[in-house]
Amino acid sequence: MVPVVITKETFLQHSQGKTFADVLEDSPKLFDVVLRFFNDPKRQQRMEDSEIHHDRAPMAGVVREFESLPHVNKFLTAVHPKRSMRFRQSVGVLVRIIMEGRGWTKTGRKGSLGVRAESRENTPTHNSGGLAFWFVRAERYQCPQKLAFASVKIRSEELKKTPAPAKPKSKSKTK
Repeated sequence: MVPVVITKETFLQHSQGKTFADVLEDSPKLFDVVLRFFNDPKRQQRMEDSEIHHDRAPMAGVVREFESLPHVNKFLTAVHPKRSMRFRQSVGVLVRIIMEGRGWTKTGRKGSLGVRAESRENTPTHNSGGLAFWFVRAERYQCPQKLAFASVKIRSEELKKTPAPAKPKSKSKTK
């Protein structure tokens, strides 16, 4: 599949993207790093694979690599919680634009990426467990054109409806 390429202009033209103009204005160089990261075709494929093969939000497929980018980590470590939240939300919108561009639609559900640590004064809000250090949850998507595998829950319910196989009769030993 051809990758979806997002520029600052296309981001700001999107109905949700334009509500995050402040994020682009506050940190234009950082947002360039974010765009380069998410415009990568292999990362976009990993985002799809996260939904298809791992039953997780697309962000789960790239979040560790994304959070390890020096510019991203520095920003999230040093900034005020409100600016950090706006930045993380703008990343979610960027993921949405990419996934929609690849034929996916929102499910209206969120998937977990981490477990929030106890907040402490003068410490950035981060996670104490889970997959991600900075991101708590991310939007889930569905795509009718992509091969979707049934969840464990659905397969379990289907198995309950299936009659149990008959036990083979034991052969008696005769002399």
